Amino acid sequence: MEDIAPIAVLMDELRSEDVQLRLNAIHSIPTIALALGPDRARDELVPFLQDSVDDEDEVLLALAKELGRNFEEYIGGKQFAHVLLGPLENLSAVEETLVRDKAAESIAKIAGVLSTPQIEEFYIPLLKRLSQGEWFTSRTSSAALYPPVYAKVSWSIQEDLRKGFAALGADDTPMVRRAAARWLGPFVQNLSKQHVLSDGLPIYRRLQSDDQDSVRLLTVEDLIVIAKQLTPPEVKEQLLKQVRHSIADKSWRVRYMAATHFNELAEAVGIELVREELIGQYVQLLKDNEAEVRTAAAGQIPGFSKLLEKEVILARIVPCVRDLSHDASQHVRAALANHISGLAPLLGRDATIEHLLPLFLHLLKDEFPEVRLNVISKLETVNGVIDIELLSDSLLPAIIELAEDKSWRVRQAIIEYIPLLATQLGKPFFDEQLGNLCMSWLGDTVFSIRESATINLKKLTEVFGVDWAKVQIVPKVMGMGQHPNYLYRMTTVQAITTIAPSLNLAIVQAEIIGPLLQLAEDPIPNIRFNVAKSLEILATTYGNTTEGREFVRQSIVPVLEQQKTDPDADVRYFATRALQKALSADMLGKC
Repeated sequence: MEDIAPIAVLMDELRSEDVQLRLNAIHSIPTIALALGPDRARDELVPFLQDSVDDEDEVLLALAKELGRNFEEYIGGKQFAHVLLGPLENLSAVEETLVRDKAAESIAKIAGVLSTPQIEEFYIPLLKRLSQGEWFTSRTSSAALYPPVYAKVSWSIQEDLRKGFAALGADDTPMVRRAAARWLGPFVQNLSKQHVLSDGLPIYRRLQSDDQDSVRLLTVEDLIVIAKQLTPPEVKEQLLKQVRHSIADKSWRVRYMAATHFNELAEAVGIELVREELIGQYVQLLKDNEAEVRTAAAGQIPGFSKLLEKEVILARIVPCVRDLSHDASQHVRAALANHISGLAPLLGRDATIEHLLPLFLHLLKDEFPEVRLNVISKLETVNGVIDIELLSDSLLPAIIELAEDKSWRVRQAIIEYIPLLATQLGKPFFDEQLGNLCMSWLGDTVFSIRESATINLKKLTEVFGVDWAKVQIVPKVMGMGQHPNYLYRMTTVQAITTIAPSLNLAIVQAEIIGPLLQLAEDPIPNIRFNVAKSLEILATTYGNTTEGREFVRQSIVPVLEQQKTDPDADVRYFATRALQKALSADMLGKC
């Protein structure tokens, strides 16, 4: 009776009307296979899974995943891995795309452990059945199964595989041709150069001139793979027409793909073709009618410009950049702002000041916050070329506007760039212009901003040093501890908890511990238990020296002992936890 139990239970659960129960059953098949042993798992479990076709995509997807997770280990090892191809073949032909893709992925994983005889006896017939299937679903799945085994089979079978893949590229169904376009690149990588020219190129050309733009857009990555396998003269002779067609395609989606992968394409075709042909094509993309294409092209500016001489950048690329900085689409301007700084190291100091500085200043005044943020986030690149003080007059109003933006996410983003700006601008400028701004964030109405503001103060302490923090930060933070609004007092406690590890014991004893202990008696329980958390941090940070242990014993432990009897349960919990940490730090020190 026990022998049939695992399979019987699985069968019952897979017939259940409850989808979750069927899902759980699928997830348990490794355990069931283990209970059955390799022989019975092969002879009973796998055929059962092959015959049971669920109508719920979620269950089928789970099965496709499980069979690809080294399941061959449960059925006797690699020499029996081909047994799993049966259930996965069925899953490769179902209607739901996610299931088919996962099944194809699992088949490809299994191909990795199959021997050449296994591939030729079991895998290749499966591949032919799927490739010649009546329904387009199986033919679509088959495209992904050519690359994993091509290099492992004999010359004659390789020839059959090339013909089979070519048939997919010429299929009547657009979905199948899309799959062929998607997997042509990985397939071509396995071909010899002779076969790239004789077989790979004709398939690519047919797909690249397809009447469906959803097929053509996938051929851009194929073009890059093929170009990498040819010499620059061969690229010029065999692919120049296709390069031109893809970049000037009538569908914006194809041009968008060409723009997105433009730098990879430029590197693949070689520097000669870049200078002769691609500069003009790139300018065309930067001036495209569609904002999405211009956005993608703007993201390629620094990478493509690295392949060009400085004079060419100034003559051809900079005028386009100037136009894009006034583009009607905020997304284009934001993409430009994110990448324009990459031109500064290529142009050098004088050309940057003459050509790019006016554009930086213009973008810093943009009405769209993301544009201003993107310029500020990349100032480090610019600062390596020109003195950032040239930007400081425009920088300050932009930072203040962002700091007061109505969207808290924008305010949070600018806070995160402040330590970087502090490094670039230096201590005097920061103290005079931005110091008060950083403190004002501690009183923001949004908790995430207050939290980011305290982390910001910690980073600034690390940038400018402890002595600076003692003068510029600590007095202002401790002053907020007397504020009538409890949120300000809470922020003081949280700021101490965050900043304290970056300070030293002398400052903590002189400036921080007194006001903090007063807050231990605050009428608001939330503040009292946050004080306990803060004292825990102080005890663990400074309790590792003789002087620090004395400080913990005299100043921290008595307050925590008192808080242990607090009327509020949370305060008692955190005080007890902090006291344990403080005493254990003290004991470790004595040891």
